[in-house]
Parts: sequence; C-alpha cells; structure tokens
Amino acid sequence: MKQSLRRLERRWRITHSESDRTRVRAQCRAYQVAIATVKKTFFTASLASAENSSRRLFQVVRNLAEPPATSGPSRGHMISCNDFAKFFADKVGQIREEVDSTMGARPGRESARVLSSQVVWDQFQSVTPEDVDRLLGRVKPTTCLLDPCPSWLIKASREGLGDGLRGVVNASLHEGAFPDPLKEAVIKPLLKKPSLDAAMIANYRPVSNLPFLGKVIERVVAEQLQARLEEADHLDPFQSGFRPHHGTETALVALVDDLWRARDKGESCFLVLLDLSAAFDTIDHNILLDRLEGLGAGGTVIQWFRSFLLGRVQKVVVGDECSDPWALTCGVPQGSVLSPMLFNIYMKPLGEIIRGFGLGVHQYADDTQLYLSFKSEPVKAVKVLCECLEAVGGWMAANRLRLNPDKTEVLFLGDRRRADVEDSLVLNGVTVPLKDQVRSLGVILDSQLSMEAQVKSVSRAAVYQLHLVRRLRPYLPANCLARVVHALVISRLDYCNALYVGLPLKVTRKLQLIQNAAARLVTGSGCRDHITPVLKDLHWLPVRFRAQFKVLVLTFKALNGLGPVYLKERLHPHRSTRTLRSSTEGLLVVPSLREAKLQGAFSVVAPSLWNTLPPDVKENNNYQAFRRHLKAALFR
Repeated sequence: MKQSLRRLERRWRITHSESDRTRVRAQCRAYQVAIATVKKTFFTASLASAENSSRRLFQVVRNLAEPPATSGPSRGHMISCNDFAKFFADKVGQIREEVDSTMGARPGRESARVLSSQVVWDQFQSVTPEDVDRLLGRVKPTTCLLDPCPSWLIKASREGLGDGLRGVVNASLHEGAFPDPLKEAVIKPLLKKPSLDAAMIANYRPVSNLPFLGKVIERVVAEQLQARLEEADHLDPFQSGFRPHHGTETALVALVDDLWRARDKGESCFLVLLDLSAAFDTIDHNILLDRLEGLGAGGTVIQWFRSFLLGRVQKVVVGDECSDPWALTCGVPQGSVLSPMLFNIYMKPLGEIIRGFGLGVHQYADDTQLYLSFKSEPVKAVKVLCECLEAVGGWMAANRLRLNPDKTEVLFLGDRRRADVEDSLVLNGVTVPLKDQVRSLGVILDSQLSMEAQVKSVSRAAVYQLHLVRRLRPYLPANCLARVVHALVISRLDYCNALYVGLPLKVTRKLQLIQNAAARLVTGSGCRDHITPVLKDLHWLPVRFRAQFKVLVLTFKALNGLGPVYLKERLHPHRSTRTLRSSTEGLLVVPSLREAKLQGAFSVVAPSLWNTLPPDVKENNNYQAFRRHLKAALFR
C-alpha cells in the first residue's frame, strides 16, 4: 500500500490534476486505517500474552509506548563475559574476606546450630501423576538457555511426559540427590537502573536463569518444606517474606500501627532500616544445613538439600558470548523456588536477638525494620540501640553476612529538640545521620507519619503511567484498555492504601483526581461529566472507600486465619458482662486514644470499621463472598 501511495503522489506532482489528488487522499486514508488496524491487532496480541502477569503487562505497555533502551551490556561498552564473571565472583569473595577479618576466626558449626525439634523429617513423600499435572499447570513457563526444549512445550505435552517427569522427580527425592545437569545457572547482567552508566561494571546486577526441570523438582520439595515449617511453627512470627498470607502490606500495616501506638503514648521512636550486602549470595552452606537439621531434617532429606546446595556452577551470557563457568562455594541460587524459603530459615535467629534488647522488628526477606520507642532518657535509648546493632552485626558476621552501614537508614519520630536527640548517631561504629524520610518496602515514611511524601510519589508515578496508556488508547480495545489501566494505574493507588485511612482530604485528593482521570480514559467520558456515575458504571470504589475496603479485607483475613498472627493479635472480640443483642454481632474492641488524629492506626481503624458493617456481611465465612458483599455495602 505504501508503494502504491508513493506512486500516486509522484503522478499527482506531475499532472497536478484534481482527480489524481483525490486518489492520493483516498489512498492515504486507506493506508492510515490499515496501519491503525495492524497496530491494534499487534497490541491486542501483545497484551493477551501478558494477561496473567502484571509485571509482564507493565513491560509490554512500557515497550509499546516507549521503545526500550538497552538495559544490558552491548558490544560497544567493551565489557566481556569473563569480566562480568570475575566481578560477580570477586564481589562475593571480598564480602566473605571482610567478614572473616571482622570475626578474626571462622565460627564453629555449633555457634549457628538451632535446637532440633522432636519430630524427625527423614524422607520425602513420593509424587503422584496428579501432583505432577498440578505442578506443571502452576509453574511459570520460563525457558532457560540450558533447556533442551521450550518449557511451554513441556507444559502442553504434560499428558505424555507426566510419567517420565514423575520418575525423575521421585528418583531425586528417594535417592537424596539433585541432578548435576540441573545445577548450572545462566547469569545475565542487568543494569540496576536505566539512568546508570552502562560502561560501569559496578552498575550491573546478576540475574540468574535456571533449568525448567530443576524448578519442577524444587516446587515439589518446597511444598513439603512449607508443610514442615507450618507443622513445627519454625519461622519467626514477624518474618513476612515469601510466606502464605503474608506480604509487604501486612508488614507495613503492623509497623506503622506500632509507630502510631507509641506516638499515642507520648513516646518517641527510632526506626532503623538495615541493609545487607548480597545476602542471598553469601549464605554459608554448613550453617544453613545446621539450621535444616534444627528443623528436624535428616536421612535422605538432609542429603537432598546438601546435594542441592553443593556443586553448583554458573556462567555469564551476553548476546552470543559465554564466559567460563565458575563454581559457587556459598549462597543460594537466586531465581530458584527454594531459595527464599531457605533464606527465611537461615535468618530466623535474627529476630530473637533484636527482641532480646526490647526492640520491635518486622522483616521481609533480607529487609529488616527494627524500632525502639522511649518516653524519656534518650541517651539510654541510644545506648540500647547501639548495643542491639552491635549484637546484630556480630550475629551477621558469625553467619557470614555483611551489614552495609552506608545504606542503613535511621528515622526519628518525635521532636528532636524536646527529646534532646542529635542530628546523627554512631551506630555500630559508623556515623549514621538521621533522615527526614525513609523508604521502607516501597512506602515513604516521614517523621510525622503524614504520608504526604508517599502520596506525592505515588501520584507522580501514576500520572506517568496514565500518560503512557493514553498514548496507546487509539489502538487498544475497550477490554484491553480497562485491564491495562487497572494493572498500571489503579494498582499503584491500591498498594498499601490501608495506610491512607484517616488522612486529611487535602492529601488523598491527589489520588482521587488520578482515579477520576483513569475512569474517564477507560469510559471516554468528558472532563465536565459527573464522575460518580462513571465510577459506579466501572464498579470502582472511590479512593477513600478503597482504603477502607483494604483494611476490612485484612481484618477478615486476620480473624479467619488467612492473615499473619501479628495482625490477629491486634484485634480483640468485644465481650460484655451482660447479655445484650450486640453480643452476637461479632463486634471488636476499639482502643481508646489520647489524640484524635491517630485514628489511622490499624488497631483502631480496623475495629471501628468492622463494627459498622451490616451483620450479613460479617457473617460470611467465605473470602470471595465476603469481598462481594463488602463491596456492595460500601457502594450503598
């Protein structure tokens, strides 16, 4: 069509006739319609490929709206695969040497041992054909360069390959050995941030890719390991990383609630965010095996974990070039199914050490938030905090981990002058300045817990995403447009929005305006159209009610065993000394507050909102039914 258009244009420039000009304009319009149709088909197919993954959907939309810059190294940067391999290996080796020099001597095995429980876990359960079919249906079809065939083909052919895969998995479990060909990983260097200099090797982080069959075996072991952890109640109760019914939102809600309650008591707080250097890559295998033995593992189970950890190799791949493989003597493979669970087991004693000094702690994998509240004697509080951090640093050194003081952040909540707190503190031998705000698990916290900086950051990111989606709107079908807006814009407004309950209207109004713009983009409504009917047609709750919806969902989960224990402990059923009609309504105790502005605390706002729900909503025991009835109640 383009050649025909150019031919008509050349003819019209020669003849200058009106008929040729009409033909050019008609051909131009047909060409534009064809381009728009092809774009729409391509965009629809691209979005359909990412239908079940918000992360993939974000990447697709970002690539369609803005062609991606090179995120990996190119030939022009003159960084070879072997240079990357040497840098990644030397970084881990340097951390280990620094830790060893800090300790002066290598710790013995007994120093890291955890007392064994009474139950002994000495063998794995065999998998059935139904188990294999279920696992293959759930595992993501990520293909590694080392796989002999694409993973999607294995998933599509699982009926014919099921018996063979079951034989491989059961042989690995019964013999206590992880297959050697599956221990190799492919590393691809990736820029930490797009704005960093691509010629600096220190700006890259390793991203590993593991064989598909190895992940299937790992998932079988992970299910049985999770059952053992739940049976023994082994993990730290305040560890929220990679655990069922836990997440960053539950950890942040509990953390902010503790800070609010301390403030209500007239106390000041130190909030310390610890940072570890290459935590997953420096785990000591012997100590980790000791922790597994402390869990009750033995026999072929501990043999299998030892085989899984030892003898691993990896190599760096950039384009068509490949580095020489090198052996891994420590660490757990990032990108594997088991690594997060093994890391949680490895880090279990840390929370006990911190609480031993009277501090509170919340963890999400290697992100640790510890806090100390005090009403008087700030010098004594600083001394306790320093002693705690010194003990934390000693434990990490004994367990071959390194605390990074340069990235450790401290936030003081309270009046510094009234509490006589300096602008900087010496923590564990390193001077750490007090900051006006810190970012914890993606949420910006300030010294007044006003959440204004967080709302501003979310608004900026959501507006940018809305701008990208608006550029793609002419080529997106209505159903695709709604899905993209929800995944890229609304999801940002919803993240940790339980912390927005009780905020002033001037703070949340920014978020409401963004939701209004998103609703108008999806429906095609004009800027002068009333927004309430538009939101009702989309079945979108306004921002204020979305925050209440999140709090009530967390409350339901906590009360019904679908949430963390540390949230359930903040909710107490109301018990009257007399028999009243309200005794059967499932009411919760609302704590009293000294300051009315602290009503954003979860332990206060959750019972308050729960008690206002209609009885038919609170009586639902099914999670999905509760969500439906709750949303209908909030729309009334």
